[in-house]
Amino acid sequence: MGKSFFKSATTAFFGCGGDRKGKEVGKVMGHRFPVQQLRFLLGLILVSAGIGIAVSFKAGENLFFTRDNLLTLLRQVSFNAIMASGVSVVIIMAGIDLSIGSVWALSSVVMAFVCVHWGWAWTLSVFVGLLVGLLCGTVNGLGVTLFRLPPFVATLGMMSIARGLAEVITGGFQISGLPDAFQWWGQGHLAGIPVPVVVAVFVLVSTWVFLHATRLGRYIYAVGGNEIAAHLSGVPVGKVKLFAYAYCGLLAALAGLLATARMGSVRPSDALGYELDAIAASVIGGISLMGGQGSVLGTGVGAAFIGVLRNGMVLLDVSAFWQKVVIGIVIIVAVAFDNLVWRRGRQ
Repeated sequence: MGKSFFKSATTAFFGCGGDRKGKEVGKVMGHRFPVQQLRFLLGLILVSAGIGIAVSFKAGENLFFTRDNLLTLLRQVSFNAIMASGVSVVIIMAGIDLSIGSVWALSSVVMAFVCVHWGWAWTLSVFVGLLVGLLCGTVNGLGVTLFRLPPFVATLGMMSIARGLAEVITGGFQISGLPDAFQWWGQGHLAGIPVPVVVAVFVLVSTWVFLHATRLGRYIYAVGGNEIAAHLSGVPVGKVKLFAYAYCGLLAALAGLLATARMGSVRPSDALGYELDAIAASVIGGISLMGGQGSVLGTGVGAAFIGVLRNGMVLLDVSAFWQKVVIGIVIIVAVAFDNLVWRRGRQ
């Protein structure tokens, strides 16, 4: 009996053990990692290395491959990688979340406000900040599932609401004076590795394991691959969507809190436009905008590529305006490649 109970519990959580519904969903989702995407990711790694070498030669000295620059680069990449992990889950489900930059700002503002102005312990303040992100994501999910709003509309509205609330709370001013113990999470090191990098790797790996080793993770791929077929297979589509948006909001808040700890202060204008970098990292990393395909580990590669590209342009004194142009071109090329792979897959 004990063995039977263990098998049932394992099946309920991980969706393994010969479950009939799990097999049906497995036929629907089809989340194998395409060979074309693997080649593309390897290409991104090579291009990133090439950018670093080119920067070093152009500058006439080794500016890119220095310890300080690489650690700075890793910190910058980690924030985007965490937020992109959440939006990748939503995109795999064939959704989109445009509010994550504003949720980042609102969560950080609320955390800093209750910690500095109300005198709450930083640990409790962090919990409140994460809760704000979770609630924002849940509201997005309810808008999509309960009120049948298009994801673009629901999250666009939340983007404005969250940013406005951040400005109302702060009055448009910066909040500083955060405890040193909290700032360690953004400025400290573990075995010589910046703490945000460790957190980002943990988030990427745990999200990948969740998506590929649990029933709920397979449901997300199934909904993104074919929502109607998933529903007919018994997948609770509404609950799956609600979870995905809530998880996305939670990770946006986590990224914001780590960035706030890094800077030691927060402004209501923080993370303005960061949602584009997160979505770009997902698409560049192989997450299909059509839904149902891609790996969150590829999202980490995409985030690293964007980070290397931005860092290289900064070292070469490229104007911030031209940086936006370059990133925009990269996004268009990545989406065009995604469409090409998708069309070939249908033929």
